[in-house]
Amino acid sequence: MTFSIIARCHKTGQFGGAISSSSPAVAARCIQAKAGVGVATSQNITDPYLANILLDMTKYDLAPEESITELVKNTEFIEYRQLTVINSDEKPAAFSGKNTLGVHSQCVGEHAVGAGNLLANEDVPKAMVEAFHQAEGSLAERLLVALQAGLAAGGEAGPVHSAGLLVVDKLEWPVINLRVDWSETPIEDLNQLWKVYEPQVEDYVVRALNPSGSPSYGVPGDE
Repeated sequence: MTFSIIARCHKTGQFGGAISSSSPAVAARCIQAKAGVGVATSQNITDPYLANILLDMTKYDLAPEESITELVKNTEFIEYRQLTVINSDEKPAAFSGKNTLGVHSQCVGEHAVGAGNLLANEDVPKAMVEAFHQAEGSLAERLLVALQAGLAAGGEAGPVHSAGLLVVDKLEWPVINLRVDWSETPIEDLNQLWKVYEPQVEDYVVRALNPSGSPSYGVPGDE
């Protein structure tokens, strides 16, 4: 009931992911990222804790494939899970348990990995990864292009209702964490939300690190 893509940007060191699902609030559960470490997903019949475990193993120098191998060997109910993980410089990795729902597949690219379940067809992750590598712009923009490509390739077998975009940079918190938790057009809404938020991304970083030099909010009462 989900399709997603996670990726890295060698130019900036950012990690991020984009995701959509027929379920509500998918981004609240399925994507985790840590600055300087990587990004991971746990989806299908989701255990959000697993993505954090993958990142913890990645932090201590296990390659993505090694992290997934260790997790698969030592985790109860793992055959119900679909996992992806990427770090800064090694080949990304993915896993789909034998109880993954419906039509499901995964695609590992040079700097991105896509996965999905209950898909309209098995080519959806490949379409996302190819679109990401062909796109230009910021990591966030390329992830959104990839998510749209996944939808255009068929997306889920049924309509999607939630979507999200997450990007971490050099700070302890995500610099971008946008969610559409329930909508008839969540991916379109997420793109519109990004257009509103994009010009302000750096402003919110400045407000956190240097309040005295931060720009005003430009709202009534903030004169």
